[in-house]
Amino acid sequence: MLKHYPIYTIETECQDCYRCLRHCPVKAIQVENGRATVVPELCIACGQCVAVCPAHAKQVRSDLFAVFKLLRSQRPAYVSLAPSWVAEFPDVSPQAMIAALRKLGFSGVSETALGAQEVSAGVAKALSQGAPRLMLSTACPAAVDFIRGYMPELVPNLTPLLSPLLSHCRMMRRAYGQHIGMVFFGPCVAKKTEADNHPGLLDAAMTFTDLRAMLRQENIHPESLVPGPADIFMPHAAKEGALYPIEGGMTDTVKAYTGNASVCFTTLSGIQTIQSALEGIQNHVLPQPVFVEMLACVGGCVRGPCISSNRPRLLDQLDVFNRAVKPAPDEPLRTPVVPINERKNPAPVDLPVYSEDQYVRVLRLIGKFTPEDEINCGGCGHETCRGLARAMLEGLAEPSMCIHFLRKRATRKANALLRCIPAGVVIADARLHIIECNEHFARLFGEEILTAYEASPGMEGAALEKIVPFIGLFRRALESETDIHRDALRQDDRVFSVTIFTIEPRSVIGGVIFDVTGSELRREEIAQRAREIIRKNLETVQEIACRLGENMADTEILLRSLSEGFSSAAKPISGKELRGRR
Repeated sequence: MLKHYPIYTIETECQDCYRCLRHCPVKAIQVENGRATVVPELCIACGQCVAVCPAHAKQVRSDLFAVFKLLRSQRPAYVSLAPSWVAEFPDVSPQAMIAALRKLGFSGVSETALGAQEVSAGVAKALSQGAPRLMLSTACPAAVDFIRGYMPELVPNLTPLLSPLLSHCRMMRRAYGQHIGMVFFGPCVAKKTEADNHPGLLDAAMTFTDLRAMLRQENIHPESLVPGPADIFMPHAAKEGALYPIEGGMTDTVKAYTGNASVCFTTLSGIQTIQSALEGIQNHVLPQPVFVEMLACVGGCVRGPCISSNRPRLLDQLDVFNRAVKPAPDEPLRTPVVPINERKNPAPVDLPVYSEDQYVRVLRLIGKFTPEDEINCGGCGHETCRGLARAMLEGLAEPSMCIHFLRKRATRKANALLRCIPAGVVIADARLHIIECNEHFARLFGEEILTAYEASPGMEGAALEKIVPFIGLFRRALESETDIHRDALRQDDRVFSVTIFTIEPRSVIGGVIFDVTGSELRREEIAQRAREIIRKNLETVQEIACRLGENMADTEILLRSLSEGFSSAAKPISGKELRGRR
């Protein structure tokens, strides 16, 4: 777990769904043993993986301990509050929000939008020079990191200005002292990278999720607080800078300043949109100045990864729009409060180049032998099969991620089992129509069924009740969701061994059927012969018992006569008398 990086994975919670990979615009995800983790060297901290993870396995680093430690120190701590807070807390007034933050222990609350106004003034001044050129905004740190890492040839086109947040921090330190603590609250993950890279300006960047956690921990409910006279934004409330969280908001503020009538303004939201719009633009000469407002999140900051609002996006945009003070036409250029110049440097991501032979070798591992095999279904999270192959070459992916390959392999195994198993196998749906069966099943029920099978292998869609005479067992198993087994099921002059089992409750059912007529007949024949032998043995035993009984009687008489003969008083017994006694 890379907890030092703004985004990390709880690996035990990862559900092997690749949803984060599908939504990651730069594919900064490594899959190993079915678990998807973020690769910091490739990541731009846009937070899309956090927003879409269904198991909440992707988490944003929490800096709560550091912030609470700051609040308990002797340093006064101030809040830089993102203007998108009105979308996160639509039922809380500005004064109540300030009161809640001050109750947490902050010395004061200021609006990040003040820094945005400084940035707009700086951009307007640069554009007023009128030279035909492309200028890219630097308000969104995720978009800036994307340009620096993945389109480094456009880094000279980035406006050489700090972001609104860092500009605001510089303003606050100028106003209240360099020693103060500055904590940002907003919907953005990438702001944490700004805090990591500029610790002298920003002590911590917190999400709205963090803010809600802090309020719960301290049992503070902003909507129920009664604000006081001191609960106001410091040093004063922002105006047009509050438009920055919505698409085109920054553009509207810059347009209001005089001297840029010839500039073409456009807004690009979403990293993929930015990439597709700017790819190769450096090879063209622009006829006029062009300013591009870049936002990593589609819809702007009101749809940042750490916004919990489930309302229609339009409502959130309207809340932001109505909260801001609209710039007047031909607004005079602001006088800069603090210098906010900062030149960006390229930080190109190392993307190795692989040969065609390497691609071919890896594609074969996932069953792609011809261009026709590369169906580019996107199930693995990559847009193309070659994208997956590249990730495998980089050690970021596994062959098992190819759903099409796994399905084909599973189908081949299932077909081999169905073909080789010496029994009739059938799978049926809830209507008891055949989904799949093997040839042995067709042979069990006559030449007509076998002919139908040969015409349509698998007999998909055929009604099972027209083939199987014991359809009632299938219905009972389907309705009761229990397995049924019959060792010797008699149907006319045949005997079947039948096992019926549930595959998907009340939806898919399977059956394995043997014709055991021959073995049952042999079993009956053996049983009949055994009964005959037992009968003859009983007769023999009875005869032997009878003869033994006669012999015992003769023996008894003889012994008695001998006994009497040896007696002195005994009279000899003639043979005739002996026979008479018998």
